[in-house]
Amino acid sequence: MSPLTAPLSPTAASATGISTDTSRLKSKDNLDKAGKQFEAVFTGMMLKSMRQAKLADPLFDSKAIDTFTDMQDGLVAKSMAEHTPLGIGKAMTDFLSKSQSDLNQTAADSPP
Repeated sequence: MSPLTAPLSPTAASATGISTDTSRLKSKDNLDKAGKQFEAVFTGMMLKSMRQAKLADPLFDSKAIDTFTDMQDGLVAKSMAEHTPLGIGKAMTDFLSKSQSDLNQTAADSPP
């Protein structure tokens, strides 16, 4: 076996930083968290795109203002994803949970 096709031993996994434990991937909470993060990234990209479509020349234009605006847009996107989501994160979460039978069984087993 070549080093690329050989299975990772526990010591090799810790040396490379690659975890072979996939149990955390089948958690409903992790899937919901990923959906919120995806929504925040999507909203941030949308805000950035809207900022690039400048309708007028800015009064004060500098790199510092651009950096501050990017940070502000990131916080606004994160806040929007948590409080008033667009729904794209939930749609992604619902789509991914359909393909994972373990998540569907635990959701059906738990009381509403």
